[in-house]
Amino acid sequence: MNQYPAWKYLLIVLVLFFGALYALPNLFGEDPALQVTSARGFAIPLTLEATVDEALMAENIDFKNNERAGNRLLYRFYSTEEQLRASGVIKSALGEQYVVALNLAHATPTWLRALGGKPMTLGLDLQGGVHFLMQVDMETARGQQLDRYVDDLRAALRQERVRYVSVRREGNGLLALLRTTEDRDKALELIRNDQSLQGLIIDQVESGEYAGISATVQEQQLLELQQTALKQNITTLRNRVNEIGVAEPVIQQQGADRVVVQLPGVQDTVEAKKIIGATATLEYRAVDEANDSFTAAQSGRIPPESRLYTDDNGQPVLLKKRLIVSGDQLIGASSGFDQQTGQPQVSVTLDGVGAKRMLDFTRDNVGNRMAVVYIEQKPGGRKTEEVISVAVVREPFGKRFQTTGLDSMSEASQLALLLRAGALAAPMEIVEERTVGPSLGADNVAQGFKSVMIGFILVLIFMALYYRVFGLVADMALFANLVLLVAMLSMLGATLTMPGIAGIVLTVGMAVDANVLIFERIREELRNGNTPQASIRAGYDKAFSTIADANITTLIAAFVLFLFGTGPIKGFAVTLSLGILTSMFTAIMGTRSVINLIYGGKKRVKKLAI
Repeated sequence: MNQYPAWKYLLIVLVLFFGALYALPNLFGEDPALQVTSARGFAIPLTLEATVDEALMAENIDFKNNERAGNRLLYRFYSTEEQLRASGVIKSALGEQYVVALNLAHATPTWLRALGGKPMTLGLDLQGGVHFLMQVDMETARGQQLDRYVDDLRAALRQERVRYVSVRREGNGLLALLRTTEDRDKALELIRNDQSLQGLIIDQVESGEYAGISATVQEQQLLELQQTALKQNITTLRNRVNEIGVAEPVIQQQGADRVVVQLPGVQDTVEAKKIIGATATLEYRAVDEANDSFTAAQSGRIPPESRLYTDDNGQPVLLKKRLIVSGDQLIGASSGFDQQTGQPQVSVTLDGVGAKRMLDFTRDNVGNRMAVVYIEQKPGGRKTEEVISVAVVREPFGKRFQTTGLDSMSEASQLALLLRAGALAAPMEIVEERTVGPSLGADNVAQGFKSVMIGFILVLIFMALYYRVFGLVADMALFANLVLLVAMLSMLGATLTMPGIAGIVLTVGMAVDANVLIFERIREELRNGNTPQASIRAGYDKAFSTIADANITTLIAAFVLFLFGTGPIKGFAVTLSLGILTSMFTAIMGTRSVINLIYGGKKRVKKLAI
């Protein structure tokens, strides 16, 4: 009676061992660190590490170690003073091509990281970092959509050889003036059949000697456009932050037209602005084949339908003003090799509207060149425009196509990165910024740890005094529960915030509820005259349904909190849910295994220390 099979003991030992192993990274703390990344997220060259090392050695700045992780270099330092000194030195040595961000790096040993061990991710309130509130310019988003309608209608009229006087924006719609009523009838039929012009409310108007068409965009479509622009911007910001290596960012919608961006561990607001504030877009434009770029640049005479740009080498490139496709119509981009030639290439995928526009252009421009323009809006209103790729159109294409003519695989990877992370559907500006210092975060951690320990110790003392040996066993289970909870939070990568610590404190109190129910049931069985062995068995068996009911209802409440709550509420719900699961394991299976070892088997027990 009251004896587990060997496999159950082995299971409990393995769970506790791996729990302790994956909770261990949280004991090693963090190092002050500097993170070096390309300003555009490009892969950093192999020679950059030597450049940084020489700059630090010249100023006699010691560092613990450095490591290359993906597209970034990470330097760890012994103190924040050395970290701050090194930041200025590295910035001077590398210039504006690289972002040097103050950061906190986990000090987990290499062998433990190789096993997948990592500490809990701390939120902004515990780790320190920067907080931005960004406003999406919805008026510009509307204007961009109207401009696309204007361009599409002009192109459709020219293609069908319908004579028109002008096509321009007017309010929330557009106005097209045609020479005759016959031309207007042809244009009306064209608008009704053109997929890219769907969603317009069409009216006939008279404007002096011309026959006019007034097309208004439906209000519902404009609202959908705003929501699409907001979601696109959130996705783009998340990609942009992830590509340059900022760990565990929080990027989420707030209200109808705002986005919250939190970067835990990043302490330099200026550098964070370079990452977040320097939003970018992409544009595909045709190269002006009829005019020479160098001649136009030297003479200053630019054709009225063209505009002069420069490439990454500073060479002039003359492009058409009419936009083919913009970056917000791009779905995906990846680098690879051409199967036939073996040359580097970038594969691009467009949405439905972009695919049609691209197909219409390439069908009429086989053999001509097309350029990709990278436009970056930097903090302070500075704007840079640069041609990052010029390729020849070999054949008509639409939704999917390849950009070739690249010099190396590195250039292909860099272009794919820009295409994936560069496009914003509408401009954004930072309307609020806050910095949570690492010292404040450390105070929050200390206070949270103190609250957990006080609650933990009080529960230990009460259980030991009130339930004696059984209470000590419950204390062991409570300690194991805390270790398992920390291990699960670490393995799942859940972000721990102050509300999350509150959830842990609540879990510590709730974790002994199951043991209290079991122990009181055992006492009741003893008062009824049952033997100690039978009382132990009955106490665990009969209390199980009550424990399961209580924990399942709490778990449902935690699930609802997680489903409908915001960031802090979600953090509380996660720790509460995981705490319930770990406490069920330790309080029922864990304590009974120890009680079985003490009192179970063939032992003749006359009295229980309960």
